[in-house]
Amino acid sequence: MRRRSFSCKILSVSFLHILDSFHGIIIGSDFLSCDSWRQRVFKMRLVLGMAGASGSIYAERFIKALFTIKGTTFFICSPASLRVFREEMECKVSSPKELLDFIISKYKIQNTSHAFEIRNFADIGADIGSGSNSWKGMVILPCSMKTIASINAGMTENLIERAADVTLKERRTLLLVPRETPYNRIHLKNMLELHDAGAIILPASPGFYQMPKTLEDLGDFISERIFRLLGMELDLYPRWTPRDNDL
Repeated sequence: MRRRSFSCKILSVSFLHILDSFHGIIIGSDFLSCDSWRQRVFKMRLVLGMAGASGSIYAERFIKALFTIKGTTFFICSPASLRVFREEMECKVSSPKELLDFIISKYKIQNTSHAFEIRNFADIGADIGSGSNSWKGMVILPCSMKTIASINAGMTENLIERAADVTLKERRTLLLVPRETPYNRIHLKNMLELHDAGAIILPASPGFYQMPKTLEDLGDFISERIFRLLGMELDLYPRWTPRDNDL
């Protein structure tokens, strides 16, 4: 038993060395760089939909964070989401590209390794409307109650709804971030049924134990929650540490 355990350890170590060498050949001298390693580990394909609900600050901060990691996001905006974004962020954007350009300019984003591929909201025949294409997960942020109702009913009248339907049927991660409050019975029923179908309901309800100072801090809290459910940690807010041990 001891020999077998020892042999397994040698085999594991040898395999890791081979794997490291293989990655080193592909990536070159950047292999030992922590930043390079983080980029490779976090590389992903994601679908991001913006529905016409309030909560544009959450979408803005999530997109800002996406620019810091390597990957591709297929980006869909409903016409209503652009209107809400204009009003809440006090800017003039009339298209998904202008929205992305606004965020890039606002935060002075440069040299990003993240690509945004814009898809037409009305084009249900787009590539992400088919399960033959792959992506890690889909986030609808913010997610309107109309969108939640449509997805729950199996309606696919636009690309956000169709991509969400595909994400569910392919057993991929579907994250819905509603900001609505309060909820009525219909809202709760739809969210419960979507939960049972495999979706994750993540209400835009930020915590306050991290002592947020700005709206951006609240947006980062929700963004980090989303990333962690997608299998990533960007440390956008401090973890909870007890301050009073007497309780």
